[in-house]
Amino acid sequence: MKTAGQPTQVKISVEPEIAAAFKRACAASGVSMAATLTQFMADYSKSLVKPKAEPDYSTRRRRRAAIKGVIEQLGQMKTLEEKVRDHMPENLQASSAYDAADEAVSSLEEAIDALADFWMAP
Repeated sequence: MKTAGQPTQVKISVEPEIAAAFKRACAASGVSMAATLTQFMADYSKSLVKPKAEPDYSTRRRRRAAIKGVIEQLGQMKTLEEKVRDHMPENLQASSAYDAADEAVSSLEEAIDALADFWMAP
């Protein structure tokens, strides 16, 4: 059952040759396929949605609420990257793709900790 705030999983069907070429391109450039597709979908969805008015961050409370939202999104991204890394086949666990996913998890953890330490302190 899907709860509020959970990302929606989207399945896309493409020709096997296109999927294989995409997989090879991601492996060659050392980027996570999940992260690349996530960024693509985010960019695509931005083109479909009308921009909202600029939020008012004039008070510390509003800024902290906005940063809390960013921290939650980073946490969701970290969870997705952990799933990619943890479900990678054994023969790829010493590969650059695994290292990239592991580095992404570490970087996201650092970003979350840095934001939480700076903005969520009393």
